[in-house]
Amino acid sequence: MRPPSMIRDPMKPFKYLLLSLWSLLVFFPLWTMVVNSFKFKNDIYLDPFGLPKAINLLGYKTVFENSPFPRYFLNSLLVTVASLALILLFGSLAAYGCVRWKSRYSKWIYLFFVAGLTVPIKIGSVNLLQIMIKLGLLDRTISVIPVYVAMGLPIAVFTLYEFIKGIPGELTEAALIDGAGPLKIYSSIIVSLIRPALATVAIFNLVPIWNDLWFPLIFIRQDSQRTLILGVTRLFGEYQTDWSKILAVLSLSCVPVIILYLTMAKQFIEGLTSGAVKG
Repeated sequence: MRPPSMIRDPMKPFKYLLLSLWSLLVFFPLWTMVVNSFKFKNDIYLDPFGLPKAINLLGYKTVFENSPFPRYFLNSLLVTVASLALILLFGSLAAYGCVRWKSRYSKWIYLFFVAGLTVPIKIGSVNLLQIMIKLGLLDRTISVIPVYVAMGLPIAVFTLYEFIKGIPGELTEAALIDGAGPLKIYSSIIVSLIRPALATVAIFNLVPIWNDLWFPLIFIRQDSQRTLILGVTRLFGEYQTDWSKILAVLSLSCVPVIILYLTMAKQFIEGLTSGAVKG
């Protein structure tokens, strides 16, 4: 009898075809954006899907020469990295506490977090704006970080709870016998074993935070504090829009997202729990 790895899957060609079609569907808008960022404005309207007849680098020069867009990049990067770090920290601590706290109230706390998945945070925009005014955070880049953390915690707790629950109890019991406390177990054992789940949570929250326009538009009016997506709105004119500049900015804005995504995606292929518990 042939091993399972040698058995031919009759659906394999269909799966590859489906994945290829999906890849084309995903990359086509990205290709269109990047190609048109090197075109002149009239060429974009005449041939939006073809290669540029002449290379136009004015849009990219606008970004780097006498432009606030580098500042917007840094603001968005600060907001995204800080928000993801806090989501992973608080989400993993909350999930770890719900799993290890042997009480009837722990499940209710877990359900409280999960209930956040059903409530759009944008419906509380007015109340959030009032909170930011009272805290003195209005017109500051960091004002959106607490909102993004609250927005990302439900999916973080939901994902990490089941992952932590599946960790063998022998690991934590052995650490307790050695004299390790809850925080020591969390930092030394739990965090190491849930890295793939942490990467999943980060990837789920990465794009919504980086591309969000709603909350920066409400909370930030000062030009130097704007995020990248909010800064792009400056390029939209009342009567005409220079699409080459907008597409150049958006093309460059994809680079940090892709880098962060590839960095965290590596965690998916690491077998961190292999051989952790021997039978």
